[in-house]
Amino acid sequence: MAAHKGKILVIGFGPGSFEHITQRAREAIQESEVVLGYTTYVDLIRGLLREGQQVIQAGMTEEVGRAQEAVRQAEQGKVVGVISSGDAGVYGMAGLVYEVLMEQGWTEKDGISVEIVPGISAINSCASLLGAPVMHDACTISLSDHLTPWELIARRVEAAGQADFVIALYNPKSGRRTRQIEETQRILLQYRSPDTPVGLVKSAYRDRQSVVITDLAHMLEHDIGMLTTVIIGNNSTRLYDGKMITPRGYQRKYTLGAEKQALAPHQRLREENEPWALHSVTNEGAEQPVSSRTLAEEALGKLGIGVAVKPQPISQTTFKQESIFEFAVSPGVANKKLNASQMLILAEVIGEKGTIEYTPHHQINVSIPTSEPETITQKLREAGLLVLPVGDVISIKACDFCDGEKVDAIPYAEKIQETLGGLAVPKELRIGINGCGMSCYGAVTDDIGLIYRKGKFDLFLGAKTTGRNAHVAQPVAEGIEPEEIVGLLEKIMRKFKEEGHPNERFHKFFKRVKEIEGFRHQDAPVLVAVEAVCGD
Repeated sequence: MAAHKGKILVIGFGPGSFEHITQRAREAIQESEVVLGYTTYVDLIRGLLREGQQVIQAGMTEEVGRAQEAVRQAEQGKVVGVISSGDAGVYGMAGLVYEVLMEQGWTEKDGISVEIVPGISAINSCASLLGAPVMHDACTISLSDHLTPWELIARRVEAAGQADFVIALYNPKSGRRTRQIEETQRILLQYRSPDTPVGLVKSAYRDRQSVVITDLAHMLEHDIGMLTTVIIGNNSTRLYDGKMITPRGYQRKYTLGAEKQALAPHQRLREENEPWALHSVTNEGAEQPVSSRTLAEEALGKLGIGVAVKPQPISQTTFKQESIFEFAVSPGVANKKLNASQMLILAEVIGEKGTIEYTPHHQINVSIPTSEPETITQKLREAGLLVLPVGDVISIKACDFCDGEKVDAIPYAEKIQETLGGLAVPKELRIGINGCGMSCYGAVTDDIGLIYRKGKFDLFLGAKTTGRNAHVAQPVAEGIEPEEIVGLLEKIMRKFKEEGHPNERFHKFFKRVKEIEGFRHQDAPVLVAVEAVCGD
């Protein structure tokens, strides 16, 4: 990676109100030549944008694409602002930007510059509206299990409950993800009173702000969604005049209603005035602290009781965090048949916790919680199966070439799979390949369609497969020599990868850039609804 090629500013802009955006965040937004962000976040800071800035918006789940695009733009010498609500380093974009850079071997010395601009996190902004609930030890836990296995999240909730942390829950609930907040309540009720104060803050410091104070037993009776932050008090949190207050512990040493304190400052740190604290106990004349076990053994020895304790070995078990491994599996480009042994191996690796889905695109998608994805991949490939990435990548969808009888185009389809299959692109893209002019697998309805006819390929670009204005791809070339097709597709994909916006479909990209490798875009004809003469 070339040195000093632009800069990425990862900007936390706080809860969303202009008065809570730091001066440095404002300056960073103005400094940016390109601003990338989730559409809702861009709308929140639109009043701070200046004329001439390039603004790239994307959906909520397109974080990886935004991070990759930020790196790509910065490598072109631009100053790129990546915006995050709250603090960019707390469930924000900061870590993901660094992860993308790490994948490319980036170093701070030789690579592009990165600055993380801190902002007010949701735990802080929401706490300010509730009173002072985070005055003592606290933790944040995201209940979204899209990226983290639920079993691990549940263990964290239980640990926080046992340790009496004040807990801030991020991403507590969504339209389809409803059980997680219910399970969290169930776990915490094992360690906390049903009367434990709970604050529900939605859209803090935004136009639709909502603040509700309830308790652990009744929290689920209120509206909780993705924009809600749930703050659950610890065992000392109290309600006073509609505010959640978590005492820091001053009442143990101070008389809060008296002007003159019973203990002078030099007395407050004495051991006898802190019986709850962990103090170092030493033998007379010894320089090193003595453990309580040693003292107990000495006491038993003075009583004439011998102690023989076998040392317990320290566990050397290393915890491996499981992640969700998602991939596609196929018997081949042209081959559509799985044999019995392949199905048995597939069932073995999926196990009880994995899932399998057959998609409309003739692809088997697999999702498995595992800490060893390489082992799974190796097993499936040894069984003769193709293992392919899913998401915003290139997928090859070929026909079965009349059950393998029309063999002429198969080597080219396999070469396209080998060269382009699984490569990352701004938005998922499908290349459809048909082995004859019948096009029975519908190649012309894919983003890019190839039809092998009379020994050569016809090329189609830019189908739109869904929506009221869906249309087939445009025929842009006939009679392309088979030896040229792979190189041509590589050039088309390179342009899409380099110039496409995050989350931009190929048909939209083709329409925006107007021309790819000499192939001109033509607007699809507008269909006009005409009422039938006969009425309905």
